[in-house]
Amino acid sequence: MTAAAREIRDGDVVFVGMRLPLLAFCVAKRLHAPRAVGLFEAGIVRDTPSPALLYTMCDPPNIQNAAACLSTAHVMSLLQRGDVDVGFVGGAEVDRYGNLNTSYVGSWREPSVRLPGSGGAADIACLSKRLVIMMPHERRRLRTRVDFVTSPGFGEGAGWRQRVGLPGGGPSALITTLGLFRFDRDSGEAILCSYHAGTSLAEIEQATEWPLRVARDLAPTPEPSRHELEIIREYDPTGFWTGTRSQV
Repeated sequence: MTAAAREIRDGDVVFVGMRLPLLAFCVAKRLHAPRAVGLFEAGIVRDTPSPALLYTMCDPPNIQNAAACLSTAHVMSLLQRGDVDVGFVGGAEVDRYGNLNTSYVGSWREPSVRLPGSGGAADIACLSKRLVIMMPHERRRLRTRVDFVTSPGFGEGAGWRQRVGLPGGGPSALITTLGLFRFDRDSGEAILCSYHAGTSLAEIEQATEWPLRVARDLAPTPEPSRHELEIIREYDPTGFWTGTRSQV
């Protein structure tokens, strides 16, 4: 979660998303990005951190002292205008080009699993200047090729977004429960840049279906600072989002 908070820069307009990004935005606002502005798909705009833990983006603490409470269409239009610097998304499957599946597992004609679909995720993936993907790290999720592209990353590789006319910058980071990936701008492929405490390169390779590309300067992910942990414990004292039962 702290790795996600560090992806937010001071002054960013952030399309926050659900689950851990709700907490990551508060941590970033309190520590290193005080001028960041949060957009929530329900139509809420915040220039201050939420005063309490959010379970959904529509919770009363998110409305309290919000900068604006608008329509979903109004907030989504800010993506179309190119105003969103970074957006957070997740999914059931992701491939090495950052394409996400939240629609079907198996054939779309006769799927083995039906998933909830896009919501606003496709818009966020297509139109944000930077896209941050958050996923549990399991071999069944980090696929060589996703079964269905709900939210596009770099499509089939280098130059694909430009060929199909997507204006956003595409994925900049894939944060999993095991490590942090960045995306090579020449090939569009994910490259493992750091591994989280308690894991190893061998474990990440085993849990990833595609052939792993590893950065030359691969290193452990920087651990949470004392201040980051204090804020997380303040917002989430019972471990609802950060406890052992919670995943990215």
